[in-house]
Amino acid sequence: MVTTFVILTIVTLVSAIAAMSLRNLVHCALCLVLTFAGLAAFYLQLNAQFVGFAQILVYVGAVAILIVFAMLLTRNVDSTRQAILSPSWGVGIVGALLVFGAIVLSILCSTMVHRPALSETQVTVLAIGEQLMTNYVLPLEVIALLLTAAMIGAVIIALHEPTSESSAVQNPRLEPSVPSVPNPAQVPRTDHP
Repeated sequence: MVTTFVILTIVTLVSAIAAMSLRNLVHCALCLVLTFAGLAAFYLQLNAQFVGFAQILVYVGAVAILIVFAMLLTRNVDSTRQAILSPSWGVGIVGALLVFGAIVLSILCSTMVHRPALSETQVTVLAIGEQLMTNYVLPLEVIALLLTAAMIGAVIIALHEPTSESSAVQNPRLEPSVPSVPNPAQVPRTDHP
């Protein structure tokens, strides 16, 4: 258990530092995905199954794909990046250390540390699924319909083609391509007997 924690810590920290310091954006995105996967493994190791699987679905899956699509759809982005040891990094490190110190100080001064431990209740994905399908089935269905309507609306907006001539003139990509036919008066004639 401790060995797994140490390995996960090293992998997560190294991939997070690599995501900040590498020059290639694709490598940065892959290291960020590895960082998200490491955090999900931490949650799963702490028996927080739902949070771990949600981390995998949302961050490792959706956010990583969003980042890759954003990189693919943006061309000619200025890729000049600052050096790792620039003054702005120093300010960020000092700010992070101050926030960390404030959090540690508030934890040490808090009375919650000395409270007795709560009874251990195991919240599993099965228990969450049973609650969603019994007590919370109506809100689940309403959210499903809302998301379906949003997806249909996005598809309709994306596929909408303008019908007026003014919009076709404003956007030359929407004009139908007409093959150019040469003018007969400009074509040189060759008379062969």
